[in-house]
Amino acid sequence: MPQFEHHYFDQLPGFYTELNPTPLKGSRLFYHSQPLAQELGLDAALFAEDHREYWCGERFFPGMKPLAQVYSGHQFGVWAGQLGDGRGILLGEQKLSDGRYVDWHLKGAGLTPYSRMGDGRAVLRSVIREFLASEALHHLSIPTTRALTISTSDEPVFREQPERGAMLIRVAESHVRFGHFEHFYYRKQPEQVQQLADYVIAHHWPELVNLTATPAERYTLWFKDVVERTARLIAQWQCVGFAHGVMNTDNMSILGLTIDFGPYGFLDDYQPGHICNHSDHQGRYSFDNQPAAAYWNLHRLAQALSGLMSTEQLESALNAYEPALMATYGQTMRNKLGFFTQSKQDNDILTGLLSMMENEGRDYTRTFRLLSDVEQQQQNTALRDDFIDRDAFDRWYQDYRQRLQQENVDDATRQQAMKKANPRIILRNYLAQQAIEKAEQDDVSALAQLHQALCNPFSDAAEYDAMAALPPDWGKHLEISCSS
Repeated sequence: MPQFEHHYFDQLPGFYTELNPTPLKGSRLFYHSQPLAQELGLDAALFAEDHREYWCGERFFPGMKPLAQVYSGHQFGVWAGQLGDGRGILLGEQKLSDGRYVDWHLKGAGLTPYSRMGDGRAVLRSVIREFLASEALHHLSIPTTRALTISTSDEPVFREQPERGAMLIRVAESHVRFGHFEHFYYRKQPEQVQQLADYVIAHHWPELVNLTATPAERYTLWFKDVVERTARLIAQWQCVGFAHGVMNTDNMSILGLTIDFGPYGFLDDYQPGHICNHSDHQGRYSFDNQPAAAYWNLHRLAQALSGLMSTEQLESALNAYEPALMATYGQTMRNKLGFFTQSKQDNDILTGLLSMMENEGRDYTRTFRLLSDVEQQQQNTALRDDFIDRDAFDRWYQDYRQRLQQENVDDATRQQAMKKANPRIILRNYLAQQAIEKAEQDDVSALAQLHQALCNPFSDAAEYDAMAALPPDWGKHLEISCSS
């Protein structure tokens, strides 16, 4: 049996409501991530039918003390006041064999004091989407919460229409968000802001605890790292074509993790202004606006932390955002282009390629994957056939080949490196939709196949050919809402 502790419960009274989940009627374990279960040291026998209560909120592992966290936030740029775990329960913190701790959090767990107008439930559709997205990002080496189990039942949950209720157990090093700090700042409780800052530093930045520095200097170093983690995360999203869709401050992790998957989407055709959330009428969280949105959110966090540091210290930490963002983006894109060194012309080559892709609506993932097969001395490439304006492509390709030849790296070495930087398989919306439709008929085969493919995003194996194919036209126009 996994063993749990409850530091959040013990050390932060007043930051939550102690509360057990409200199980769904007739619930059962539907699917789980075997790779994550192994990482957590969980015995396969725990996922047998006679242990289903653990995954459905009906029974708890030793040491769990369920609670609903309170936090607030800015939603679409507007202060929304108190929010909190409206359908989630923090079950406890598992201590792993290497000494690390991870939160277990049950989503779709029923009403809490923070449910507002909601019913506290989740539906199978949204739970599958979060499961797949978190696994996809993890295997692309992008910081994210993880998904362990999906449970479901025949009890209906009402959204636009009746849907099957479901629960998700997700795992993360922490579930603390920017909105936790905002909550106590706006309630004019500076002692609680400091208490929470001290808590996260002690548990997640222990190297700062005994540092010889004033308290303000310690908080500044901590906040600067939060800024840089956030910047690196956003850069990594941009490089794989991922759009979160709802970057409210209550959906921003203090550890720089991707959290709270709603109407997300990976780009198919390269459209920098792509809006994946059909409720985002102003395009606040469009793909190309994500760096600015995250920076705005960090300013809201800085305001909440203003009692711990001077204005100059806060500004100093915030100034680390753009350099960290550009350094991560620049290095990652050079890796995708096959450049081992840095050159002044790299940006022109990248923007030239992106401009052609935008003008012709080329697929983001396929274009970079085909680029991985380019040979320096060959004037022709399969990628050329994807473009209509061959003259424009040829001009760009000549400059690109000349840049490759400056590297003095053989094709095989470069191609191998590029294929580790350019995924072949991403979570396209239509693939998720197909898995959802079968799952709603109690068929987990498509979900399992897609999950396996997403665990191997860089693989050339023939068994993943269908997952790597371009989407059908209908698959590019699926509308995803915040509804869950």
